[in-house]
Amino acid sequence: MRWYGRIEFRKSVVASTIVVVALTLSGCASKRSDYVEYNRSDFGAPDAPSTNRIAMDYRVAPLDKLTINVFQVEQLSGNYQVDLTGNIAMPLVGNISVVDMTTDELREHLSTVLSQTYLRDPDVTVGILEATGSSITLEGSIAKPGVYPTFGNVSLLQAVAMGGGLDENANARTVVVFRQIDGQRMAAGFDLTSIRRGEEADPAIYRGDIIVVDGSRTRENWKTIIQSVPILSLFRPI
Repeated sequence: MRWYGRIEFRKSVVASTIVVVALTLSGCASKRSDYVEYNRSDFGAPDAPSTNRIAMDYRVAPLDKLTINVFQVEQLSGNYQVDLTGNIAMPLVGNISVVDMTTDELREHLSTVLSQTYLRDPDVTVGILEATGSSITLEGSIAKPGVYPTFGNVSLLQAVAMGGGLDENANARTVVVFRQIDGQRMAAGFDLTSIRRGEEADPAIYRGDIIVVDGSRTRENWKTIIQSVPILSLFRPI
């Protein structure tokens, strides 16, 4: 799958993030961390990816909104939304699979499809109006840590479930989410126990988020790294 190719790209970001978050994991497994600011009011939506970046390396996902222009063919030009099966429905052509393609790959694919049906040497351009699919990273005391594709809206509880839930060593009261906001990497802590009880809101998770769950295994794995890193204030810009 093409999602695997994104894992290598994010390794350095995830590694440095876990080094910092490990500094918070010094309390008992059943307690909230004293170093984490929980449920931050300023921990909003992340920065939107630039148009250039989306155009260069973003791969189309279900529910994305595309703009397609076929030169001098108004009937085929317009805005399209990818359905849950990864298709768009074009007039005269029918369903076309577009998922997991870059805009350049999709442009070439549409040109081929149209040249085989109605047009000779079609001039096609493709753009991303709204990118709703991407990936999140789950690390720490997660049953199945890794990079997971997300489509549409996902909450913290849903994200953790995607990774198989917490492992037996997890501290559900200390879960840290890292996010890029206003050009700076920020983070906030959340208490899954309180969220599950309905005492606190289940926060939205966005593409690009890195979620790290505290746990005894997490602290053991990063013990040597923690000893070599100076004490930092986690919840200032990183």
